[in-house]
Amino acid sequence: MNHRCMIVIPARLASTRLPEKLLRRAKGKSILEHTWNAACKAEIADAVVIAVDDQKLADEVDAFGGRWVMTSVDCPSGTDRIAEVAAQFPDFDVFINVQGDEPEIDPEAINRVGSLLLNDSKADIATIGTPIRAESLLQDPGCVKIVIATGRSRAGEGESAQRAGFALGATAADKRRGERHDPGSLAGKAIYFSREPVPHFRGGITAETLAMEPPLYWHHVGLYAYRREFLDWFSTQPPSPLEQSERLEQLRAIEAGKRIVVARVETAASGIDTEADFQAFAQRIQ
Repeated sequence: MNHRCMIVIPARLASTRLPEKLLRRAKGKSILEHTWNAACKAEIADAVVIAVDDQKLADEVDAFGGRWVMTSVDCPSGTDRIAEVAAQFPDFDVFINVQGDEPEIDPEAINRVGSLLLNDSKADIATIGTPIRAESLLQDPGCVKIVIATGRSRAGEGESAQRAGFALGATAADKRRGERHDPGSLAGKAIYFSREPVPHFRGGITAETLAMEPPLYWHHVGLYAYRREFLDWFSTQPPSPLEQSERLEQLRAIEAGKRIVVARVETAASGIDTEADFQAFAQRIQ
């Protein structure tokens, strides 16, 4: 079966810590345009759309030649915003969520998360995790942690095509190059997300604990691929108790027993949340 994939970039004008940050400019381009350009380099998607909630953002997208869809300013989460877009595009069945404030997102990470979902017919969502090797990051509530049930068999049970080695979601360019799916790139299945340093290690956190392989601690990277059916379900559900407690929308899916598979990456691009983040990004791209 051929799947049509769309990258959706949720773009909210309001931002508590850095007002209207997506319109901030570095090297002559807005953060939003930098993110758009990076997303357009991913080969897995058939279309890239920016989900805006304000005419200022729509005007910016028009200025750099992108495609936008107006969504409600009242969407309670990024996933709800993606669901609103999905309802307008019935010909697509996989939607990849790229955060608007991640101008340095790796296009290959986008390809990987989309392929991961397509490879596992039992998965509702795919996302990305990177090992946490520093205790300062582990203790930071701004760093969302994933508790992962590791093991290759759990990341794609019963997928004969995956065992054979080919990624069902491989891009056309991948197939031309003859590249094969590496099951070792799979981290496993997410069983919880938290802002706290989980799981608790009774022996105490040491350098050896942080160096464990497979890793015990994972940093969640906010890159998702969703099936249409999941988005249809999600948009009808109220926030769950755990979701409200941690302020993490993924927990709505976890509490309902939805399957979230995780791909491993060794490093992840930083999003822009503060003035210091923006200045660091501007300096890097100079």
